[in-house]
Amino acid sequence: MAQTTPNHTQTVSGWAAHDSSGKITPFIFKRRENGINDVTIEVLYCGICHTDLHHVRNDWGITMYPVVPGHEITGVITKVGSNVKEFKVGDRVGVGCLAATCLECDFCKDSQENYCDQVQFTYNGIFWDGSITYGGYSKMLVADHRYVVHIPANLPLDATAPLLCAGVTVFSPMKDHNLHQAPGKKIGVVGLGGLGHVAVKFGKAFGHHVTVISTSPSKEKEAKERLGADDFLVSTDAQQLKKGMRTLDFILNTVSAKHSLGPLLELLKVNGTMVVVGAPDQPFELPSFPMIFGKRAVKGSVIGGMRDTKEMMELCGKHNITCDIEVTTPHKLDAALDRVAKNDVRYRFVIDITAGLPSNL
Repeated sequence: MAQTTPNHTQTVSGWAAHDSSGKITPFIFKRRENGINDVTIEVLYCGICHTDLHHVRNDWGITMYPVVPGHEITGVITKVGSNVKEFKVGDRVGVGCLAATCLECDFCKDSQENYCDQVQFTYNGIFWDGSITYGGYSKMLVADHRYVVHIPANLPLDATAPLLCAGVTVFSPMKDHNLHQAPGKKIGVVGLGGLGHVAVKFGKAFGHHVTVISTSPSKEKEAKERLGADDFLVSTDAQQLKKGMRTLDFILNTVSAKHSLGPLLELLKVNGTMVVVGAPDQPFELPSFPMIFGKRAVKGSVIGGMRDTKEMMELCGKHNITCDIEVTTPHKLDAALDRVAKNDVRYRFVIDITAGLPSNL
């Protein structure tokens, strides 16, 4: 692997972390030339994902410094390769987590590229040419067109950016359980953060009865009045959980802190399913009896493939679904990441990239 190859001739301005302190500073680096299968994108907005925080601080021990984070990218195409037919200069587009996959395995052929054994991500990955990938905290991106999606004209680019990761992460398991086409279910969303608030919006748009399950009683008003949730359960209140037993068809668990799945499983009807998309750094507590005596299942899911991402974006355009965001600027990135660590944002930070770039790069 290498930071660049001889094909990396384009000078780009961006922001990177250089060590595990996670401090973000301006960074000048090189990107590859636009190839026959590529599009070049002027990056306008980039969401801040909790994964960015883990990478800049090397929480998982896999960071290749310097790291330019960012995989919730929206912008405008400025160049297209000769093999690219579905995009043109001026198109509004988005790029999520995926930068490269093998294109040949069963998962890739079934548009589940996110499960390919050779998947490489938009940053801190190794591209096909052996170079390290750099993400969307930058002015410009070169991306293979197979991992790019159109943004509907009615959706603002800033509030749409987090859909490229947070959005498809919750959409994909909902689609897997046909929730996007079979209204009238009772679904639960555990956690009301960057993922959870989008899941509530999807659930309501798809015609379901949505219950938010949270440790924070103070979020009830927000969940019901702003996001349209039908019910709210405080997960630390035994009486509320008892009343909710066997009432839900499906639960989407977005919580990334250690917790027991047992009380949540009891909320499911017989044969119900909980899908976990949060990633605690310690194992879940998973008692057997709530599964055995309720014929319940626990599954996992990670982001989504390109077919799901495109379908999600079309549905968001149809239902006018975007994320609730707070816009920040590149020179405030350290403060924003600190607030992400404290869960102090409703519900997603998005960087206005153009607010901090020198005009000559």
